[in-house]
Amino acid sequence: MISIKSFVVQLLIIGIVVLSGYKTAYSDTSIAAITNPSADITLSFVQPGRIAKVYFKEGDPVQANKVLVQQDDAVEQAQLAHIKAQSEDTTQIRASQASLDQKTVDLKKLENAAAKDAATDLEVEHARLDVKIAELSLEVAKFEQEQAKRKYEEFKIRVENMKLKSTIDGRIEKIDVEAGESVNALADVVRVVQIDPLWIEVPVPLEKTTTLSNEKNVTVIFPGPEKTATEGKIIFIAAVADAASGTLRVRIEVPNKSNRPAGEHVTVIFSNL
Repeated sequence: MISIKSFVVQLLIIGIVVLSGYKTAYSDTSIAAITNPSADITLSFVQPGRIAKVYFKEGDPVQANKVLVQQDDAVEQAQLAHIKAQSEDTTQIRASQASLDQKTVDLKKLENAAAKDAATDLEVEHARLDVKIAELSLEVAKFEQEQAKRKYEEFKIRVENMKLKSTIDGRIEKIDVEAGESVNALADVVRVVQIDPLWIEVPVPLEKTTTLSNEKNVTVIFPGPEKTATEGKIIFIAAVADAASGTLRVRIEVPNKSNRPAGEHVTVIFSNL
């Protein structure tokens, strides 16, 4: 017969085993990772040229669509004005229209004269051909003006491309040119980063990803004496695992109102994995 003492000991052991299994199944998972900018772009010009103006310096905050660097476009602006004048000029169209009107009047007179046997059929046929030629000349004039308008719009884009604009809200991380310097097409000119929010790419063990979902909150512990804890959220879960490490890439977004630098080593805590 089992003594009461032995029975109590067994119950305690069973309880410890059960609680231990419960804790293992529902414990938090901590993974070391590194913060990254949520946007990191390096801007370049699409054509070579001389730098006329650099409007910001490294470290300055910038907004999207702000002009950061300007190429010298004096020659292009003069060409643009010339092309614009051509695109707005209707002289050739008006002249062609006047010629067509005159040829039409002449044709009508000859047709009336022919009806009275005062003009030959050949004269009437020539007049009709003159009207047809005048109609074609008017169409050509209209087409040429449309082409001039398209050329103007195309050249406007070319001139606009001589202004390097930020595509994001962020801050200037690096400037590789100075005013007066010539640059080649596609050479690095300025780097802009966005660090609010920060992104963190976390390699989560594959067996622990079954309960993960987008928008799920996680805790991010930043380094420092106070070990600042900030709440982040999952914004992306990779569809393909890394077979070598047996992990799945999970992207965390965390607010960064204090402008902590990207590149810090942090700890990401996933609850109940």
